[in-house]
Amino acid sequence: MAAFSFFTDNHIRQPIVDALRKKGRDVVRAVDVFGEKNDDEELFAYAAREGRVFLTNDEGIHAIAHEWLQAGRPNFRMVYWRVERRREMTDGDIVRVLEELEAKPDAFAYPIEYVKPKRRVADSDR
Repeated sequence: MAAFSFFTDNHIRQPIVDALRKKGRDVVRAVDVFGEKNDDEELFAYAAREGRVFLTNDEGIHAIAHEWLQAGRPNFRMVYWRVERRREMTDGDIVRVLEELEAKPDAFAYPIEYVKPKRRVADSDR
């Protein structure tokens, strides 16, 4: 299992960062490198240059990733979940998905990995 080095934008909740660090993961936050006000393109380029997996739920950064792909620049890795999904997943759910991703042999065969909530079994389904 390969442990990824992560880069988070300003939208990633601190408990996710703390949980990853507690599990021994290398996590750098955008705010620590670039301050409170920063440019999405600069953040994206930094993560790619540093070989870090960019964790984000920012639609603008997701759009930048697609621009890079259209320009033939697939030299990045990103984990993205739609902001609406934050209501459907706990911070722990997201950390578990990231751990599962590290165990996948084909992780980042496509440079963007999409996080979706797992279907919860309702009482009526049991």
